[in-house]
Amino acid sequence: MVMHMTVRVAVSGASGYAGGEVLRLLSSHPEVEIGAVTAHSSAGELLGTHQPHLRSLAGRRLEATGADTLRGHDVVVLALPHGASAEVAAQLGDDVLVLDCGADHRLVDAAQWTAFYGSDHAGTWPYGLPELLLDRGSRRQRDLLAGVRRVAVPGCNVTAVTLGIQPGVAAGLVETTDLVAVLAVGYSGAGKAAKTHLLASEGLGSAVPYAVGGTHRHIPEIEQNLRWVGADAVSLSFTPALVPMARGILATTTARLVPGVAASDVRAAWVDAYADEPFVHVLPEGQWPTTAATTGANTALVQVAVDERAGRVVAVTALDNLVKGTAGAAVQSMNIALGLPETTGLPLEGVAP
Repeated sequence: MVMHMTVRVAVSGASGYAGGEVLRLLSSHPEVEIGAVTAHSSAGELLGTHQPHLRSLAGRRLEATGADTLRGHDVVVLALPHGASAEVAAQLGDDVLVLDCGADHRLVDAAQWTAFYGSDHAGTWPYGLPELLLDRGSRRQRDLLAGVRRVAVPGCNVTAVTLGIQPGVAAGLVETTDLVAVLAVGYSGAGKAAKTHLLASEGLGSAVPYAVGGTHRHIPEIEQNLRWVGADAVSLSFTPALVPMARGILATTTARLVPGVAASDVRAAWVDAYADEPFVHVLPEGQWPTTAATTGANTALVQVAVDERAGRVVAVTALDNLVKGTAGAAVQSMNIALGLPETTGLPLEGVAP
């Protein structure tokens, strides 16, 4: 006999890309009833004005974001700008599961938060990347998510880079003091705000780097993850570029091989790390990840090779920044925290062409 539970979920920041994607996933989740949908400047307007693709919810009216509106739900998803979640979350009781899609509660080091975000640190919550290999792979982050009432959802670029390189770190095959990550990122990763450099007339036919030279806010989060995996020290050169696609991340991460490591050992480490993971798939040899293959799915596709001339491992990861990179990670973590099957309500198949 299959037991069912009804979980009432509120989504704050429902007019944005991340909030809209959370609602898309929750609308087909068999155990979820969608409660309040809230926004800030667009409060009072119909959700369908901002998320016209969500036909089943289009007639819902956006309420103002506030603790009074969010209380009384089993789960609250905060898809708010960085720095805005902590104040709202602090007003919600410990009986509600709060999932923060922003960065407010991801970092352990308060000094790193202040350096990269320029404000006071709001504290650290359990981290919502279930596949993260802890202690060189002896545990996984999902082991720490069961029953929690606060979850910090990872950054999308962070997820792509971490999933790409962590098997080599956990197995001790790569040197973590010489990591290089270059990412192609879809425009939805930059948010929904109307800014000149995000207009189609500026972006179509062009690729443009941003946050160059060690300034991207995801850098300390990636380094933190790899230390949790088992690295003694991490030095990362991280360069993202916006490319003309709506969604998706293609992350290429390279690391110097530890002397004496054989190429056959490298692939085996990646395959073993993800053999039982429902959402992270190492592709057959010779097949490379594409962002198109992950569109709309909570999957991350990974491939690894050894550049023997350079003595480096090359790991390539593709994922949908709005699904596995954000909303899917939130729902996946919600499922674990509530004791539901981890894959409930989450699509494995992409949309093509």
